[in-house]
Amino acid sequence: MSSNNTPQSKSALAGLTLGALGVVYGDIGTSPLYALKEVFHGGHVAPTADNILGVLSLLFWTMTTIVSVKYVLLILRADNNGEGGLIAMLALATNAVNDKPQLRRGLLLVGLFGTAIFYGDAVITPAMTVLGAVEGIDVYQPQFHDAILPLTLLVLAGLFAVQRFGTGGIGRAFGPVMVLWFGALAALGLPHILDNPHVLVAVNPAYALAFCLAHKWVAFVALGAVVLVVTGGEALYADLGHFGRKPIRIAWYGVVMPALVLNYFGQGAMLLDNPEGVKNPFFLLAPDWAEIPLFLLATCAAIVASQALITAAFSVTKQAVQLGILPRMRILHTSVRDTGQIYVPFVNWGLFVFIVLAVVLFGSSSKLAGAYGIAVTIDMTITTVMTFFVIRHGWKYPLPLCLLATGFFFVIDLTFLASNMLKLLAGGWFPLMIGIGMFTLMLTWKQGRRQLSNKLREDAIDLKSFLEAIFVNPPTRVAGTAVFLAAEAGVTPNALLHNLKHNKVLHEQNLFVTVKHHEVPWVGFDKRVRYEPLGNDCWMVSLNFGFKNEPDVPEALKLMKQHGVHLDEMETSYFLSRDIVIPTIGSGMALWREKLFASMHRNAAAAADFLHLPTNRIVELGSKVEI
Repeated sequence: MSSNNTPQSKSALAGLTLGALGVVYGDIGTSPLYALKEVFHGGHVAPTADNILGVLSLLFWTMTTIVSVKYVLLILRADNNGEGGLIAMLALATNAVNDKPQLRRGLLLVGLFGTAIFYGDAVITPAMTVLGAVEGIDVYQPQFHDAILPLTLLVLAGLFAVQRFGTGGIGRAFGPVMVLWFGALAALGLPHILDNPHVLVAVNPAYALAFCLAHKWVAFVALGAVVLVVTGGEALYADLGHFGRKPIRIAWYGVVMPALVLNYFGQGAMLLDNPEGVKNPFFLLAPDWAEIPLFLLATCAAIVASQALITAAFSVTKQAVQLGILPRMRILHTSVRDTGQIYVPFVNWGLFVFIVLAVVLFGSSSKLAGAYGIAVTIDMTITTVMTFFVIRHGWKYPLPLCLLATGFFFVIDLTFLASNMLKLLAGGWFPLMIGIGMFTLMLTWKQGRRQLSNKLREDAIDLKSFLEAIFVNPPTRVAGTAVFLAAEAGVTPNALLHNLKHNKVLHEQNLFVTVKHHEVPWVGFDKRVRYEPLGNDCWMVSLNFGFKNEPDVPEALKLMKQHGVHLDEMETSYFLSRDIVIPTIGSGMALWREKLFASMHRNAAAAADFLHLPTNRIVELGSKVEI
């Protein structure tokens, strides 16, 4: 019997599938709260029988094409050492075209923009889902309409306040809550389908085609609301590393899609009997006795969906920091067992401020729907573009096959994106503004670091030559080990120059350490340390980390023991150079961007915290650098 069929494997698979239900499908699972309602909202599409069946058919085939085929069957195969998400895809695509610098640069910009626009989605999703759930009050108790906004803000404030305690405890409840939610979705829709089984004819794509041909422009506009059924599709790919391909697929085909289809078709069946129900078809599915439990369950499901985006924002930020596209930030670990459980205070409260702004500014889920969709469709399109370069240049598939496979989805993604761009003035500008702001910060940080690095390299002294000169007439050696951290390998660190100038001593052992972050998720311990002896008990050391590894320098340096270098923790001092950036007019970036970079550089979290250096063993020496 193979190990895959052992009871332990089955229970592990069941656990991962349950986890995937809670984390991966929170966003897409809450779309029945608003998706069908928004297609008919505004009065452009009349709730006639033909239109209801046509829209249902569109919803069904959009979900089937984009989620079931594109993401679950195809995109999940494009993993980067088991990891998914736009940053993993960006690393795969740029590595696939390493021999084409211009193309690589273009892909990097596109990928950076996709990563930046994700933050717009991370703001809109919690605002939309929580507001959509709380609006159930309007259906059941219209007299409490004025309580919707305060209650939404209260739920969101509570959600963001508990982030610092970690998602472990909340996460364990996610799976069961979402199992209950998907069970409720199916249970709400099924009786209405049984009452009006004619609604099932909408599975035939001819109804979607007939609707599009009959309404043309209106149908094109309606696609901006239809896309709401697949928001959260990117999460499938982003969470690949947490759960693996198989649990995500089992959860989708076995639970999520059947429940969503039953609920959407149940809403459609109810609208065929009662077209007036378009004001909020989801909550009107429920019998009277289930109104309050459904309202509470919908709010819980909305919290789960929001949590999934918040957790993803923390994860994306950490990866972006390690790839050098965002400045270092304070990242707190909320679990001793799971390194993936992190809390980033700056991102947490930054998201909260923008989400509150979105809720207050738009005021209802229908108005927020105008802002929702642009960020999602941009990311969907970018993922498709990246996939082409991965399968063509990375996997070496034939060009016609690559064009056919990705071209089909590219046309679909572009159509949805074009429809959503019509919502630009109605609210689409909001997530786009957040995305462009983040893109500017990322680009400024990346280019600024390159400028700073070039400047430091211009003024640098070769390490080997410098040490040879020093040991002609060596300074006094003192007990212990000095670890000098340098951005560039083979370059004399400023901290060493300052130490010799002011203290006129050299330690018994000296390690010149460069920390390198690679465009792969994980670098194993066997490849963590690379070193070169420089003589006189000096070593040049490179520490290699992937963008999901924890850059713990003292822990990594313990691996030097097997190469005969013994580090006594209490006898080891870490020397860092803290550069103060001075913007100047001249070549490089525009002055305002140089000032922005200088500010970001000044306010970045200390390298010591980021690299897990012991606070009582650090010596920081500063110098000014003009860029």
